[in-house]
Parts: sequence; structure tokens; C-alpha cells
Amino acid sequence: MPILIPFYQKSGLSITDIMLLKSIYSIAIVIMEIPSGYLADIWGRRKTLLIGGILAFIGFAIYSITNHFLTFLMAEITLGLGHSLISGADSALLYDSLKSIKQEDTYLKHEGKLTSLGNFSEAIAGILSGIIAAYSYKLPFIIQSGIAFIGIPSAIMLQEPKKCIHVAKTSYKNIFNVLQKHIQKNKILRLYILLSSITGCATLSMAWFVQIYLKEINLDVEYFGIIWTVLNLSVGISSMKAYKIYESLGEKTTTIIGISIIGISYIICGIHISIINLITLVVFYLVRGVVTPIFKDFINKHTKSEIRATILSIRNFIIRIIFAIMAPIFGYITDNINLNTSLIITGSVFFILNLYVVLKLYKRKEVHQIHP
Repeated sequence: MPILIPFYQKSGLSITDIMLLKSIYSIAIVIMEIPSGYLADIWGRRKTLLIGGILAFIGFAIYSITNHFLTFLMAEITLGLGHSLISGADSALLYDSLKSIKQEDTYLKHEGKLTSLGNFSEAIAGILSGIIAAYSYKLPFIIQSGIAFIGIPSAIMLQEPKKCIHVAKTSYKNIFNVLQKHIQKNKILRLYILLSSITGCATLSMAWFVQIYLKEINLDVEYFGIIWTVLNLSVGISSMKAYKIYESLGEKTTTIIGISIIGISYIICGIHISIINLITLVVFYLVRGVVTPIFKDFINKHTKSEIRATILSIRNFIIRIIFAIMAPIFGYITDNINLNTSLIITGSVFFILNLYVVLKLYKRKEVHQIHP
């Protein structure tokens, strides 16, 4: 991830091309996101995770042996399909595994640890990727293919709670019924999904802006991995403490502070592009580590086991469809105006959208408490 933008540019792609590529990746996810979550609920989370792992390996293998936009496009579509099969099914399996032993109240703590481990791993990889890319831009992809392959035997070794499988298979519903019954009628759940989705898209977009930002302040590619490591360590540290922060501040305060810092960080970085604002990026990533597991926990608490993977896939679906629409616009603004304007517009859009959802959410919750 830390060296993708330089790699793409070395391959002759513009920022618009790169954002278009990532938009198509998101569209590939969108096509399969909800069906894959539904498939995980009725067929089994372990099986869908296995197929997703195989597709992830194939996608990175394509990157390892090709060097053109069209083949990158093939790889992105393959990776997108693999991602859609994994996302939703993984968190659903975690939550229901805990629920099967009556420990679902500890989900936030475990999700935080999971996010933390992932980001610590990515932090180590960030340092290595910068060093390796200085020698060869292709070598990180070859190594990544080997890492992706580990996901295949890992998925094979997973165990799915028997109760979860029984519920899923005896509750066979079509996707539209699930959407109508659990999303349309449950307005609080719908708003929690929107809150988590908009925030997820904001953090996803920043991941791509960071590399462009580092190039804008003329950092050498060797330092990309180090900065990436610091940012991911920030997520790893804060996500481990997410449940404690939530217990201390409460839901409403945590939510308002979280969405405010995310939106304002974009704007601050856009107002003045300099190395000093790396501190702002660290703050952004600290907040990301807190709100990501907390917002997913909001969804899980309002979702039944038999449709959990489907609901979480809807969240990921919305993230990707927003990103698919907005990423090419961000790329166009960056190429044709400047990065400053793109960051300020992006931060403002995400903050306004999140603020609207939060105001609707807590107004709805107040009404629900009065008239349950």
C-alpha cells in the first residue's frame, strides 16, 4: 500500500488513472458485496472466506507478472471480488463465535485487538515495502502474493459455530426481504450503517491521499514506508483502547468527536500542505483506530445472527459505492486544480454527510426512548 502511488506513476498512470482504477475496484466489490454477505449467511462464513482468500492470491499474482493498465484492471477486479467475499463474513464469524460462548459483549474488545494486530502487521510491512521498493517496485507484489496465499490454509482451519450454521440455513430469505425487513423498517440500524459507511469511506479515501500528500511534500519513497508504519501503529494503539475510550466518553460524545476530527483533519491538511501536517495525519489515524471498531459494534448490537454477514456487507457496499463515485472526482480535482482544494472539498463533504446522519440518529433515538 505505501508504495502503490509511486508504482502506478512509474508505470505511466496519472492520478486520474489511479483513482479510476480504484473506483473500478470498488465497483467490483459493490457488484458482489451484498450477495456475498448473503451467501456467507446461508452457505457458511468459512467457505466464503476460503474463496475470497483464493481470489486475493490470484489478484496479487497478476500484479506480480504484469505492468499495464488493463492487466492492473484485471487484478483489481479479482481483488475486489475476493475482498467482497471476505468483508462482512469475517466480522460476522467473530461476533457469532463469541455469541456461541455467551461472550458477545466482548466483541468490541476483540474487534479492536483484531484491527490493532492488522495495523501493527501493516506497520512492519510498511517499513519493508519502502526499502524493497527502492530496489524493485515489483518485489513487494511478489512477496504480497506469498502473504496472500497464507490466507487459504488459514481459512481452511477456521471453525464455524454449529448454532450459527443451523440458524443461517433454516432462515433462508431472499436478499430483498432482508433489506426491507431489517434496513427499511429499522431506522436506527439504517442510520448506524450510514454513519459507519461514510466514516469508512473517509478513512479509505485518506489512505490514498496520504501517498499523494507525501509526494507533494517531496519525500523520497524510502520514507513512505516509515510514515505508513507510524500511521498504522497509531491505528493499532488506539484500536486496542477503543472499548475503554467508549466506556469513558459514551456513545454520543465518542461519535461527535470522532466525525469532527476526521472532517477537520482533511481541511487542515488542505489549507497548508507541509511536513508539519504529518502530525494531523497521525491524529486522524488515531481517531480512525477508535471509531472503526466502535461503529461496527453499533451495527452488530442491532443485528440478528442469521443476517449479520449480509448487514455488514451492506455497510461495505455503501463504503465502496460512495468511493467509486467520489474517487475519480477527487483525482480530477487533484490533477486539474490542486491537492489543497481536493482535500478541503473531501473533508467538508464527509463532515457534512456524517453530521446530518448523527443529528438524525440521536433525534430518532430520543423519539424511540419516549415511544419504544
